[in-house]
Amino acid sequence: MAQILMAPKVKIDRKWQQWINGKFEDGASERQLYNPATGKPLTRVSEANAKQVDLAIAAARKAFDEGPWPKLTAAERAQFLFKLSDKIESQSDELAQLETLNSGKPLRESQYDIADAANCFRYYAGLITKPLGQAVDVPAPSFTTVVREPIGVCGQIIPWNYPLLMAAWKLAPALAAGNTCVLKPSEYTPLTAIALAELLQELDLPQGVVNVVLGDGPKVGQPIADSTLVDKIAFTGSVKTGKIIVQAATSNLKKVSLELGGKSPMVVFKDFDLDVAVDYALFGIYCNAGQVCSAASRFIVERSIHNEFVRKMTERSKKIKVGPGLDPDTEMGPLVSEQQLKRVLDYIEIGRTEGAKLEVGGDQPKGGKYEGGYYVNPTIFTGATTNSRIVQEEIFGPVAVVQEFTTEDEAIYLANGTPYGLAGAVFTNDITQATKVVKALRAGITWINAYHNTYTECPWGGYKQSGWGRELGTFGLDAYTEVKQININLDPRPVEWFRK
Repeated sequence: MAQILMAPKVKIDRKWQQWINGKFEDGASERQLYNPATGKPLTRVSEANAKQVDLAIAAARKAFDEGPWPKLTAAERAQFLFKLSDKIESQSDELAQLETLNSGKPLRESQYDIADAANCFRYYAGLITKPLGQAVDVPAPSFTTVVREPIGVCGQIIPWNYPLLMAAWKLAPALAAGNTCVLKPSEYTPLTAIALAELLQELDLPQGVVNVVLGDGPKVGQPIADSTLVDKIAFTGSVKTGKIIVQAATSNLKKVSLELGGKSPMVVFKDFDLDVAVDYALFGIYCNAGQVCSAASRFIVERSIHNEFVRKMTERSKKIKVGPGLDPDTEMGPLVSEQQLKRVLDYIEIGRTEGAKLEVGGDQPKGGKYEGGYYVNPTIFTGATTNSRIVQEEIFGPVAVVQEFTTEDEAIYLANGTPYGLAGAVFTNDITQATKVVKALRAGITWINAYHNTYTECPWGGYKQSGWGRELGTFGLDAYTEVKQININLDPRPVEWFRK
């Protein structure tokens, strides 16, 4: 209870329900949520059964086919999204506290996430009123335009690492374009999605335009992906589940967007300031306890500076203040769940078994404020082979692997040597070399001499098994629209293709 008392604006002991067709309602069952900082019960949430999922989809279908939302002008939809953004900002303290209690992340990270979520809705509110179509110069008397229209009903399944922000990434472009939505947050972190539904209700969003259904993937996510009433499915999560989503989407060949994570490299050349590189390395892997799809989990360092890089990174890692997210001194919080804790600890054991050298971490902080929480100390491995599991597979925790290279070609080979291609960075003072290497990276999000700075205005997504399509920016809006060609004959006359 001590953690809750530190956040007096947040009421945890209350009903957390589905939001279907504009109404909050209990589900068929309940799930116990746990505070990641303590491992103790946090609250209980209601979860949907198959019938409620079907009702939510039907509500979204009716809202799109018969309701007012798709028929509103772009300016009218924009006005609503601007108001929603203002609402989020007005309740940012409460939402940030709620996010931290539910996900475990440090409060300062939650505060950034809430601000980003508000900005996302504001960005798409502004974008939707800008020109989106084309006028095509064709032979007279025809006049041809190309317009973008909403796809229809969008099923959206989001992960637990950025709960409210991922909801904004999905809902903002979809609503701006005039779609209706069925949103399924992670069963571990549904609280801010429910809070968002409450804000939508306060703003009198038409019934059925957004529906929030709670539960796990098999019971709630799968029926959404399977439904022939759903026109598009957008999913952020694991490759394994992404492949299941794709198979389900064949039921009616619905549109699919997938963001499936990564095993992202950070390449460091010897001419770059080592202390700055180490600082970015810490930020790259330990932000949100490594639970970031674009985390810099592989550090590919030139051989002549490898040992010094490892020494400095190890020293800095030991100083990171691990603790409860609501503690203002905390720099890295717990993992989101007991399941995720077990996964990360299992990978650390795999690294040891495979013969990699554990430089620091690999254990849990003990006693006092750590008792019962899902904590793992910042961890660094060296000496792993290129085909080892800790190099090839996404761990999604505060576990870094440092590899070494001697030539530029070897650095590129190592950087591209996994099934993923979400993000990557290169650190060097040689701009020619930096440009050459960053262009050679098979990744959708890249940096030169930086890491993790991303913008709502720019596309987010990856190559290879990191997914299909892009979110954010104009690309994110395009992903929620269909393209239609309209031909107008300005002087209708007989075609006379066939003789009379």
